[in-house]
Amino acid sequence: MNGAWLTVLMAVPLVGAAVLAALPRRVAPVVAKQVALGVSLVTLVLAAVIGFAYDPGAGYQFSVELDWIPAFGAHFALGLDGIGLALVLMTVILTPVVILASWNDGDQGRWSVHSFFAWMLALEGLAIGVFAATDVFLFYVLFEATLIPIYFLIGGFGGPQRAAAAMKFLIYSLVGGLVMLAAVIGLYVVSADSEFGSTYLLAELQQVPIDEGVGRWLFLGFFIAFAIKAPMFPVHTWLPDAAAQGTSGTSVLLVSILDKIGTFGMIRFCLTLFPEASQWATPVIVVLALISIVYGALLAIGQDSIPRLIAYTSISHFGFIVLGIFVMNSYGATGATLYMFNHGLSTAALFLVTGYLIRRRGSASISDFGGVEKVAPVMAGILLFAGLSSLSLPGLSPFVSEFLVLVGAWQYAPWVAIVAVSGIVLAALYILLMYQRTMTGPTRPEVLGMRDLGVREVVALAPVLLLILGLGLYPKPLLSVIDPAVEDTLVYVDGVSPDSPDEAVTGTETDEEGDQ
Repeated sequence: MNGAWLTVLMAVPLVGAAVLAALPRRVAPVVAKQVALGVSLVTLVLAAVIGFAYDPGAGYQFSVELDWIPAFGAHFALGLDGIGLALVLMTVILTPVVILASWNDGDQGRWSVHSFFAWMLALEGLAIGVFAATDVFLFYVLFEATLIPIYFLIGGFGGPQRAAAAMKFLIYSLVGGLVMLAAVIGLYVVSADSEFGSTYLLAELQQVPIDEGVGRWLFLGFFIAFAIKAPMFPVHTWLPDAAAQGTSGTSVLLVSILDKIGTFGMIRFCLTLFPEASQWATPVIVVLALISIVYGALLAIGQDSIPRLIAYTSISHFGFIVLGIFVMNSYGATGATLYMFNHGLSTAALFLVTGYLIRRRGSASISDFGGVEKVAPVMAGILLFAGLSSLSLPGLSPFVSEFLVLVGAWQYAPWVAIVAVSGIVLAALYILLMYQRTMTGPTRPEVLGMRDLGVREVVALAPVLLLILGLGLYPKPLLSVIDPAVEDTLVYVDGVSPDSPDEAVTGTETDEEGDQ
């Protein structure tokens, strides 16, 4: 039964998606919405049970390992460590939020409302599988399968240029997937000469000796795919178009969940399977991460489209995440993992509240707004809260993540941390300028009749806002789950810091028995 938990957790939303897709079209759309919300809440409850039962110091848990394709050495293998658990929890929290916030978004799509919510549930199930996969071949299959729901959500329910945006996203992702497939095949060939024989099990591949030159080529195959998914400079150009054309809920699923697969893969596979190659590539990756931080922030400042602005801010934030991973110490890696979770929350709040704003005005252009806070004060207040979260205001959850990443960057090289700090300064500019231009000043005649947020919309946003505040004031529960898994991961690259970031944030010390 212990191993069945993850299988059930992954299967529930996938079965729910199949049920929604099979519902006759004569069934009222509201029924499809209620089924989707109910399935996502059941998934959330199951994940909460797993989270409460998880032992932070016990490595991979709830594991299942079944022969899948014996000829390829592939297994249906799932398991969760603290890193995977954090991202699974983020996924199951955001999915019902998105479904509730997107209650009416599928009504104007090219296909039925049933399809709209079925694709959302399918993405949730596949993402859970990706974050829990402990077999490289299974991970690759699920990694590629996640493209399908997002492609149809953008292409079927997005804006006027949705087809072009969906195709651009698909082409970039498929190119990365093909490069990764070559590396996956290479791993199979390398493992054939090992004591394990041909295998894709992560635990066995981590013990397979890989020639230095071969390891570097295989590392590049995985890293390029993950950098596209992340997205990271210079392979980021698909994201602004996809975010601008997708619905606000689709953009949340894309940026807050799907794109985290890229940075998760860097930790899970690049560092543990190719530690030498990871160290070899670190100087270049750190520079690319710094470019992403500054470049994304500068482009965000110049945007008039609100969704494109948020997309460019995410490129900057992903630069922080990649930087934290590759400074090769526990402060940075713990901060990067926490950053993935917290960025998911803050970006979800931004996309959803601005989505409400755009639908009411009928325009995504910042220049078409002004003085909205006078007619919609609740919306203005939530937008300000979400914006302050995105710029990592102390007391809100992203601040803890950014602080840890910067500490790790300083340990790696002080100049790296100094350059990265400029991203924080620029973040204040792009967030506060956007708020000022849309919410303050004289009220434009076009927004005078704009209604404020309704009860359903506030309820949808409330869990995210409460988590941002709660984890900002007390990050200990999540840090205590993430930190042991990060230290286990960094053993492969000999980069564990002598001090625990958990202690740095909370000011406590842990004795040998683990008592505080």
